[in-house]
Amino acid sequence: MTRKDVLRALSSVVDPDRGHDIARLGMVRDLKVGNGRISFTVHVAKPGTPFARSVSGLCQEALEASFGNEVEANVTVVAGSTDSRIRMGAGHMIAVASGKGGVGKSTVAANLAVALAQAGFRTGLVDTDIYGPSVPTMFGVEGQKPRVNAQRKIVPLEQHGVRVLSMGLLVDSSQAVIWRGPMVSSAVRQFLGEAEWGDLDFLVLDLPPGTGDIQLTIVQTVTLAGAVIVSTPQRVALADARKGVAMFEKVNVPVLGMVENMAFFEPPDLPDRRYYLFGQGGARRLAEETGVPFLAEIPLEQRVRETGDSGVPVVVADPKSAAARAFRTAAARLVATLASRPEPQTAPQIEYR
Repeated sequence: MTRKDVLRALSSVVDPDRGHDIARLGMVRDLKVGNGRISFTVHVAKPGTPFARSVSGLCQEALEASFGNEVEANVTVVAGSTDSRIRMGAGHMIAVASGKGGVGKSTVAANLAVALAQAGFRTGLVDTDIYGPSVPTMFGVEGQKPRVNAQRKIVPLEQHGVRVLSMGLLVDSSQAVIWRGPMVSSAVRQFLGEAEWGDLDFLVLDLPPGTGDIQLTIVQTVTLAGAVIVSTPQRVALADARKGVAMFEKVNVPVLGMVENMAFFEPPDLPDRRYYLFGQGGARRLAEETGVPFLAEIPLEQRVRETGDSGVPVVVADPKSAAARAFRTAAARLVATLASRPEPQTAPQIEYR
């Protein structure tokens, strides 16, 4: 009996309000399995509902159906979402980060968000790269402007099933944003706390590369469920990816996984050939060394570039492609990792220097 076995058993317990099982929604936390005993906590957003009152018994029944009547399970039900919900109501806020630019972080963030939405999760994507926003292009919403509602909150656009907000939607795309750090931090706070995101299961944050002001602002502003690190296989990228892992660990944000982008190239006319243009398996080895889950290898495909430029992410435009399958794998593994994470710690206060 493993953690995976237990989560599979609990997948039969469905939250009727959200239409997904409690394991997939990340409502199962602090899961411990050993010596024939199981213990975990179920977080319910609405403690007074019939489902909240019955979920403990439903879990017991699911476990007994899978492991027999002799299984010893300790199920604790607590009120409140699995993560701190600030005003946009996001259940899980996931930062997608990289140590350096040019590794395809925004491509990963965009396709990961759409893959989560395709799986039935209410998903938002906020582009926190103030200086070089790329999400408007990747979602085909260039030139569109979000409206402001009666409460004077920005209402994100919606495209491909994902609610989207970016500085690129608020300024002329031909103009450079020439701001100092405090102004950038203020804009990010506004995107996170003064926008009408509605009730989300996931809010994906596409971070700029590096470990500077914006990253620290986000850590101080919200409680992140965790971070996903994107890297290519070569050593020069891996060195910076290692720094990204260390940064999130230092501020008590769990790294939920690592994605290796541009992992290999398979010629369309020679599908049995695989070329490792940037090295082989570097991000996977780094994940093993740092104890971080490895989410997926994303192949280098022309369709990924073409679909990103056309405003339709590859998981929508070419769902049967190898890249699209890899992005969906990364999303599924991310959800599974969240299901077994302990409660996030309160973010420490960090001084700007």
